[in-house]
Amino acid sequence: MTFELTFWWLLAIKLAVAAAVVPVIGMVIGYAEMKLSAHMQSRVGPYFAGGRFGWAQLIADGVKFIQKEDIIPEEADRPVFKWAPALVMLGTMALLVIVPIHPSSRYGIVRDLEVGIFYALAISSVSTIGVLMAGWSSANKYSMIGGLRAAGQLIAYELPLVLATVGVVIQAGTMSMQGIVSAQLAQGWPFLLTQFIGFAIFMIATLAELTRLPFDMPIAESELVMGYVTEYSGFRFLFFFLAEFANMFSMSVIAATLFLGGYGFWGINPETLLSPIILFAKVGILVFLMIWLRWTLPRLREDQLQTLAWKWLIPISIVNIIVTAVLKVVL
Repeated sequence: MTFELTFWWLLAIKLAVAAAVVPVIGMVIGYAEMKLSAHMQSRVGPYFAGGRFGWAQLIADGVKFIQKEDIIPEEADRPVFKWAPALVMLGTMALLVIVPIHPSSRYGIVRDLEVGIFYALAISSVSTIGVLMAGWSSANKYSMIGGLRAAGQLIAYELPLVLATVGVVIQAGTMSMQGIVSAQLAQGWPFLLTQFIGFAIFMIATLAELTRLPFDMPIAESELVMGYVTEYSGFRFLFFFLAEFANMFSMSVIAATLFLGGYGFWGINPETLLSPIILFAKVGILVFLMIWLRWTLPRLREDQLQTLAWKWLIPISIVNIIVTAVLKVVL
């Protein structure tokens, strides 16, 4: 009985920490994007809020948005309109539950599921449902079109996102996130070396799922004003952007765990306190890559987006699965 109580208390504490960390992660990545994009465009960026480097800019923006009036359109579906931003943020928090940051099952993960990667891919779709809810409930034609475009991206890029992970699961022989990291450490190299095609497909599909450039058609300011967030104001508007930045972190954590060895680094004992630092360093590289691509590539047309997914990414990922399965059996 005492053991069960200890387990549930420890689980509750881990969940509370994960929920508290998500907004902080969103602000840190948001600040990084503002500064990096400014350097890429040869401008200063945030500079005064909080001191010389403007580290408190997103905190100031948050306070500003909280003070603004929360406006709900007269014709909107009020319950759906109100809960859509919360659902977007909820998907991000739930995704961090199964990410291992240390080999210790007691402290390194909230819950190690045997179907961890299946859970991760399933729960990542919740955020997209929130986007669809926002577009449909706003009673605005621009929001509706943004929601429909988001639905098109969801259908097109969920498949390559899922298929890109199958090769990793075949190689590791498990869907447990902890087991996938252990398999990479045991074989002596990250799955990136053998699953580089799956990694590339996963990252492309991730950008589409996050509706970031070059896949930001659901927002497309020049065409749809702001797409599914057009009618949002105040703290609800802020939720969408915090969720986007936090989702960059969560999807990068999944990619680092699947393809880059997670918290492990060869030659370093994974039992040490360096494990979380190693994982976050890999995540930082992937987040930087996402920011770099956003401020480098132009927006695709809708037909180009669908062509990329259905004619290229899905067939290539299927071939990758077949080759991986054959080599797994032969070798």
